[in-house]
Amino acid sequence: MVKHGPLVLMPMLLVTACIPSPAHRPKSVLPANAAMKQCVGELNHLKTRYTILPDQNFGGGCSAINAVLIQDIGVPITNTKAVQCPLARALTLWLRETVQSAARSNFASRVVKIESMGTYACRNIIGGTSAKMSEHARANAVDISGFILANGRRITIEAGWQGAPDERRFLRDIHEGACRQFQTVLSPAYNAAHYNHFHFDMGHGPYCR
Repeated sequence: MVKHGPLVLMPMLLVTACIPSPAHRPKSVLPANAAMKQCVGELNHLKTRYTILPDQNFGGGCSAINAVLIQDIGVPITNTKAVQCPLARALTLWLRETVQSAARSNFASRVVKIESMGTYACRNIIGGTSAKMSEHARANAVDISGFILANGRRITIEAGWQGAPDERRFLRDIHEGACRQFQTVLSPAYNAAHYNHFHFDMGHGPYCR
């Protein structure tokens, strides 16, 4: 029995080594206020996969208050950090009410993954003359760069905005739909800094370009 012990234990040790330690897993906390409780309830109803994050103030105008970490809004979304809960809700509704319908109409397929260029970032507005803090600095914005379809096709804002006719229609359809969900929507038509992504935020508005 002793002779065969290491052979039995080795697979168990390998499996244990592959499990992240609790310190590396996001720890969900309870909603902090009534507005957050209502928003979280809506995310649950929409079947959004998320983790509630503790409120954080990073200084210099940068914070993540009433924020969640989203993993899935009906499909996986890449490269996300903290986002305020209402932004997560708007993203989920945009996917359901606009993106999937536009994908079926233009490609006879559905979106299975959304590619983002990020959410929270402690920085000023990029691509303008303003020195104001970006909504990204408050975890209140997301930059969307591309979409993967069930048929394997990849649609990007950079290539598709002025690309094939079906890609142009799709991107303009979902841009128009985004203007009904978010306070600010910026596309390649806004300025050169947005040549490869849509910027969505829940700050001041409405503004759709």
